[in-house]
Amino acid sequence: MPAVINRRSFLAGAAAVGAALTLPSVVPAGLAQARPGSVPLTREEHRVVVVGSGFGGGITALRLAEAGVPVTVLERGIRWPSGPNAETFPHPTRPDKRILWHQSNPELFGRKLAFEPYTGLLEAITGENMTALCAAGVGGGSLVYQGMTLQPTPAVFNAHLPEALDYARMDAVHYPRVARMLRLSTAPDELIASPAYEAARVFARNAERAGLPVEKIPMPIDWDYALAELRGEMKPSYTNGDGAFGVNNGGKHSVDVTYLAAAEATGRVRLETLHQVTDVERAPDGRWTVYVDRTDTTGRVLETKILTTGALVMAAGSANTTKLLVRAAATGRITDMPDALGGGWGTNADRIYVWSDPTENFGAEQGGPVVYGSKNWQDPDAAFTVIQASIPPLGIGMDPHSTMLVGYGVSADRGRFTYDHARGEAVLQWPRGGDAAIQRHIDPAVRAIAGPSALVTDTNALMPTTWHPLGGACMETVCDLEGRVHGQRGLYVLDGALLPGNTAACNPSMTIAAIVERALEDIVAKDVGTVI
Repeated sequence: MPAVINRRSFLAGAAAVGAALTLPSVVPAGLAQARPGSVPLTREEHRVVVVGSGFGGGITALRLAEAGVPVTVLERGIRWPSGPNAETFPHPTRPDKRILWHQSNPELFGRKLAFEPYTGLLEAITGENMTALCAAGVGGGSLVYQGMTLQPTPAVFNAHLPEALDYARMDAVHYPRVARMLRLSTAPDELIASPAYEAARVFARNAERAGLPVEKIPMPIDWDYALAELRGEMKPSYTNGDGAFGVNNGGKHSVDVTYLAAAEATGRVRLETLHQVTDVERAPDGRWTVYVDRTDTTGRVLETKILTTGALVMAAGSANTTKLLVRAAATGRITDMPDALGGGWGTNADRIYVWSDPTENFGAEQGGPVVYGSKNWQDPDAAFTVIQASIPPLGIGMDPHSTMLVGYGVSADRGRFTYDHARGEAVLQWPRGGDAAIQRHIDPAVRAIAGPSALVTDTNALMPTTWHPLGGACMETVCDLEGRVHGQRGLYVLDGALLPGNTAACNPSMTIAAIVERALEDIVAKDVGTVI
């Protein structure tokens, strides 16, 4: 019989991809950080303000700057510079204050961690039946995502996203543009053959035995860094799975070192870190007002800013963009917002499993981030993907007979952010049992890959979470295909909030980026010089 996983072991394994966050409470948006005394107030005017520095914000900044437009990017978090043998990012097995955003409950890995407040990497936004995990820092979610960079087939894309996006043109222009910026590549055979990648080899073998498709997954990774680790030239970061919360050694082509670096190099982009947006509002003259707290790394407010701009781009991620806009609409800061605002929200059907098998030795050190995946996309209405993800170095309860499997796919189930006046914030509502239809396809595939001797633990059944929140200000219902909010001149949504709940059986990064690239092409052609 397979070994039984205790709760501590399960939570430790889930931490490899972040699933181990327990359901923390969220500080209501209406409650300001305590201020020991008065703080200075600054007023500024900007041509374009972008809220957030992930894929949406990074691409927007670069493409507008290339068009000659000065852009100010507001990022609530800090920069996370990496390089050989750096210690910038926290280690999953030795959690410290760098993991947590200061407004999150410090309940992590099944333990309450007594950390001082810090502007860390992750925030959990807890709603009814679901917790959305959101990143903070220059580069946004690209800092902590595993890096799978998948492009859907036209059939699945058109079944779940508006056909008016014109997949053929995106396939010819925008997806390749993203691929070039991220310098995608797959893991070399030399690396996969090494002892650290035994789990990846077992996954591929078992999936093929089960009759499932298997192929290498494109990643925004310079794999020479991982090979250098094998040669002992760098401390392990890839080859021991230690990069779940950011890759210390570098070589990961995240947004901060690709799009944003290129944007700042134009000289037209001003990137302000530790700038947390608290409210957005339509100004009396028709422009936009952005209320900002400039903080230190503990979250203490050092300065309050009121920015005025003719063009406001919301790119704070699905949950935070939606929360800000729903709050603005409910409190009258922005009137006549589309009725569909807050809806169309989905989880991308995320599912994370711990796979344990006493007959397999996955290794005390499991190389990452991701090597192989199984793309089951033949039926556009039931398309899903399963990948293997490494568990970080052992030391908090896992044994070498366990690793991780991750699934995601298409789903018609949707939630909604609604405004809670008593709490002063928008709150997520997700249907109990949401995504059940696609899980009837993902779950059997995962168990077929694991094999008859395995114990498979569905972490989402214990604590429903998603790393891929999508929707809330969706194209067609709230915005046009290019992110212009209906009836709100100069207001744009250019991040995961724009996408209707799923990204066609792929993790979202590639499709978000391609859709934003497409949008900026149109915005530069039509809005620069008029709206912007």
